[in-house]
Order: sequence, then structure tokens, then C-alpha cells
Amino acid sequence: MLHILQGAQMLFVAFGALVLVPLLTGLDPNVALFGAGAGTLLFQLITKRQVPIFLASSFAFIAPIIVGVQNWGIPATMGGLMAAGLVYICLGGLIKVRGVAIIHRLLPPVVVGPVIMVIGLGLAPVAVNMALGKTGDGAVQLIDGSIAMFIAAASLLTTIAVSVFAKGFFKLIPIMAGIIVGYSMSLFFGVVDFTPVQQAAWLAMPAFTLPEFNLSAVLFMIPVAIAPAVEHVGDMLAISNVTGKDYIKKPGLHRTIAGDGVATIAASMVGAPPNTTYSEVTGAVMLTKAFNPVIMTYTAITAITLAFVGKLGALLQTIPVPVMGGIMILLFGSIATVGLNTLIKNQVDLNAPRNLVIVAITLVFGIGGMALGIGEHSLEGVSLCGIVAILLNLVLPKDLGDTSKHS
Repeated sequence: MLHILQGAQMLFVAFGALVLVPLLTGLDPNVALFGAGAGTLLFQLITKRQVPIFLASSFAFIAPIIVGVQNWGIPATMGGLMAAGLVYICLGGLIKVRGVAIIHRLLPPVVVGPVIMVIGLGLAPVAVNMALGKTGDGAVQLIDGSIAMFIAAASLLTTIAVSVFAKGFFKLIPIMAGIIVGYSMSLFFGVVDFTPVQQAAWLAMPAFTLPEFNLSAVLFMIPVAIAPAVEHVGDMLAISNVTGKDYIKKPGLHRTIAGDGVATIAASMVGAPPNTTYSEVTGAVMLTKAFNPVIMTYTAITAITLAFVGKLGALLQTIPVPVMGGIMILLFGSIATVGLNTLIKNQVDLNAPRNLVIVAITLVFGIGGMALGIGEHSLEGVSLCGIVAILLNLVLPKDLGDTSKHS
């Protein structure tokens, strides 16, 4: 019984971030809950139930999913995300054959840092538009601008206050706190429409969407897997430090990254966002000392159970755009900062011409929306800049611009 309660508590920690991704990308939150639960169970199967971690909606894929849904629709986007999951499995095979060092050779900080920055900064206009009460693309004003700003500010300031000043368990739920306060403000201003909740059934089958395969969507999504794959290594090191066990060795990084891939493929098969290991849950594990992986099994079962509560999904979809916009301002800025910190922490010298070239081109291609067409297919944004960053790193000589060699 204790494990069941601890499992439910872990889901509460992850809940805000888990449902934020489908709400931002136009996917169904109930399907996302089902995908997260099923993905976690598959991850446990592949890693022999040794790692106390929960998998749920990945922030790194928010921008690509928004672009994908606009260009090709949800089924084709899901097909592309299945291909991204396949990249994880291939990386797992590569790690098994060549060791962990191959990841650092292919994806050093000078490549990963700017790609993560692009993922965050590329979404900046969407966050601002939603905070102003508009749709993500800014085309339609959904809520009066001055009221929207007030609601967005309340959400943003609450999220900041909780993440900075809260202690213990509350420090782990800043997004949840921001949503609750923003939603309360929205109720006060009367901008919440409860019609969908009244119409929804208590128990309902989640609105599963089967994937379709479109080469453009697949080519677009595959390179996006770069940043989360490297982030996965960091997450595994973090949970290893928390529990005092080396999960990189046992069950092995090749198993955990393949588990991430299988979880992402499974989620995409039903119309849910890709899954990734959740650092909020790692924080909760550290705080509660709940090191038993069985707890995460119950977290997954709780998520799957909630997926069939129709009124819950309908209630989540009543959250007004400025509530999410306010939180997104901090969220996307934080993603960009993680990329910047990757460069700083690994002491990437941006005075070195080689590093400067890689970072500069990656940032401008990614944020500027550079697109390269191959026939009717084109690569743009995060996908293009990810490939360009990897190629530049492999092609440019290590001593490019190193004047000490010639003096």
C-alpha cells in the first residue's frame, strides 16, 4: 500500500510538466498520460526493473511537434517521432559495440549546447504570443490582452517563486503551482469555459491516434533526437548519484537509452508525446529516499488509470493560453540556459575559431529558420541545425585557426 501511495506522489510531481507538453502541442493529455505510463513500464522491462525513474513527455520535442502538426498533421508527426525513437535504439546498439565514448565523440558539448539553445529560443515567440492571450502563431486573439498579461504574470511569478524559494517537496512542483495560481486567476476573470467538462464522460477511452509515415516528417524529426539523447546520459548520471548505484554500468547505458527509445516509439504509436526520463522525479527520489523501482511501476499504473478519466482530460484542456504562456516564458528560457550551461560547464573556448564557427552557424540556422530543400522534402529549424552542427564537428580540423601551431 505504501508503494502505491509513493507511486501516486511521484506522478503528482511529474504531472504539471507531463500534461503541459500535450496542451502546448495540440495533443490529447489523456493519451499523454497513457503514453507515459506504458512507456515507463516498457523502460522497466528493458532495464530489468533496476532504475527508479519515471518517463514522460519530453520538452525537447515541443517545438518540432508544433511545426510537425502544422505542416503534416498529428499522424505523420507521430510517424516522425517513432523514427526519433529508433535513433535512440540505434545509439544504444552503438554504445553496446563501441562504449559510451562514442556518444561524446559524435555529440560533444560544442554540438549539443547550441542545439539545446535553439530548442529553447526557437519557441520564444510562441511563449510571448500565448502570454498575450493569442494563439501560438499570434494569428488570433483568444483572450483580452490586458487580462491575459495579468494571468500570465501570476503564473510566471508563482512558478519562479516556488522554484526559487520553496522547500522540500514543494520545490519539485513549480509548474503545477504556476498552473493552479494562473487557473485561479482565470476563474476570477471569468475566462474559463467549462462546457467541455460538462460534455465529457467520467470514463472514456483516450483519443488514440495511429501514426502515418511521411518522409518529410521523418527527416525532420530524426535529428531532434540528438539533444534528448545526450540529456539522457546526464539524467542517468544524476539518478546514479542519488541512489549510489552506477546505472551506466548496470543495467548499462545501452539498455537505458534503448528503453527511452522503445518508450518513445510506444507513445508515438498511440498519439502521445515522446518520453524522456524526468529530472523532477529524480529530485523527488532524492528527497523521499524512495529508491525502489517498484514505486515507479505504481506511478506508471496510476498514469494509465487516470488516462481513462474523460473529465480529467477535458478539465486540463480548459486551461487558458495565458496560464501556459506565462510558464512557457520561464520554461523555454530555462531550456536555452541549459544549452548555454553545457558550453560553460565543459569550458568550450568560444575564442577558438573552430568552436565559434560551429556555435554561430548552429544558432543562426536554428533560430533564423533556415530551410534546405531536397526535392519536395526540406530540413529546417532544430533538425537542420542539429545535422549541420554534427557535420561541422566531424569535418572541421581540430586545430582550425590554432596559430600556435604555425608560430
